[in-house]
Amino acid sequence: MKVLKDARRLLAIGVLALVVQIGGPLQTAQAKVFDPVSFTLDNGLQVVVVVNQRAPIVHHSVWYRVGAADEQAGESGLAHFLEHLMFKGTESLEPGEFSEIIAANGGRENAFTSWDYTGYFQTVAADRLEIMMRHEADRMANLVLTDDVVTPEREVVREERRSRIDNEPRGQLGEMIRATQFLNHPYRIPIIGWDHEIEQLNTEAALRFYERWYAPNNAILIVAGDVDPEAVRRLAETYYGPIPAGDIPMRERVAEPPQNGAREVTLRSPRVRQPSLSISYLAPSYRQAEGAEAYALQVLSEILGGGATSRLYSRLVVDQGIAASAGSGYNPMAYDYATFSFYASPRPDGDIAAVEAALRAEIAKLLETGIGEDEVTAAKKRLVAGAVYARDNLSTAPRIIGNALTTGSSLEDIEAWPQRIDSVTVEDVNGLLESVFREEQSVTGYLLPKPTT
Repeated sequence: MKVLKDARRLLAIGVLALVVQIGGPLQTAQAKVFDPVSFTLDNGLQVVVVVNQRAPIVHHSVWYRVGAADEQAGESGLAHFLEHLMFKGTESLEPGEFSEIIAANGGRENAFTSWDYTGYFQTVAADRLEIMMRHEADRMANLVLTDDVVTPEREVVREERRSRIDNEPRGQLGEMIRATQFLNHPYRIPIIGWDHEIEQLNTEAALRFYERWYAPNNAILIVAGDVDPEAVRRLAETYYGPIPAGDIPMRERVAEPPQNGAREVTLRSPRVRQPSLSISYLAPSYRQAEGAEAYALQVLSEILGGGATSRLYSRLVVDQGIAASAGSGYNPMAYDYATFSFYASPRPDGDIAAVEAALRAEIAKLLETGIGEDEVTAAKKRLVAGAVYARDNLSTAPRIIGNALTTGSSLEDIEAWPQRIDSVTVEDVNGLLESVFREEQSVTGYLLPKPTT
């Protein structure tokens, strides 16, 4: 089980063609990449099927529209803690028995938690899909928790935090940057939670969260692989269909106040061997953006940080030779705020101050002269062409679709992605620069070595 990082370039691509079909006969729309089919059960469970017959396997996943940002104050880490506890048995299965069944059938599994969603998946031979559906539906409705299994698992989560955050300088800095970037919004709280609050989580809190959010009408079932959509519908109706819909509350998120001054965070540690810095700005997500804003920022991120030919890599790493790495990142798939970030790291024994000066000079030049039309045209072509490879990995379609649908995008939005990227103009990109990249709205993070003596 893992805590998802919210920067994934493939997810940021946001690919592509789906069909919306609620009830009635299955239909398929003209598709670009995945050619999926979607329908909704009577209890509100949305089902998306992506046929991929490259191998006789299937990827079965369930995504819940709830994550760490939906927790109550003082219960940080509860969404991730429940993710762990979902493997602890039901009325018909002993703790860990579902995992044993998956292994016995030659499959693999995992789960993940983000600020906006929680998901569970299995990859097995196509003829074992029914087994996965039976048991995943079982734990959607019939989870059994007792102190005997909850208390030891809480210590497992605390140890996970110690290994990934407390003993990892980059993880510590990441927490500090988010807590500085977001003063009021729950994105400031780590997905895994603060240790002193994890220590207080208990069986009652986990069951309350489960009963509040885990219901078919708050979930999306995604099946990708060597399957027939009609057969998937029959199985979904058999195993998920009888689960009653829940009374799901509205997602209540507070707004972030305006930022009126640049912020800085510095972490020094003897464990740091290679210094680095990042400069980040709040930016609109798909759900928050107006018009072409999110698509224009994706094009801009591709120009600035899209690989070895990007502006930042070319100028700081290749031309000036002062950086070991340099780039940018932007992912609009968030229920609320997104961020646009720049990053760079000096060559071994290099000067972090010189790298920072060069990076800030590039940002200043961007604001002064903007982006050229040739750069926009080339970036759009690369982004759309990248969608061709979306079928190479069976888990790609479920990741993109699940991430999009749990953060407020629709199937039509995903289908229209290539056209919207292609319609971005140089004016769209340059028109956003002054509003997004304002120094008083920046957060700079420094990861620096600390002498041991």
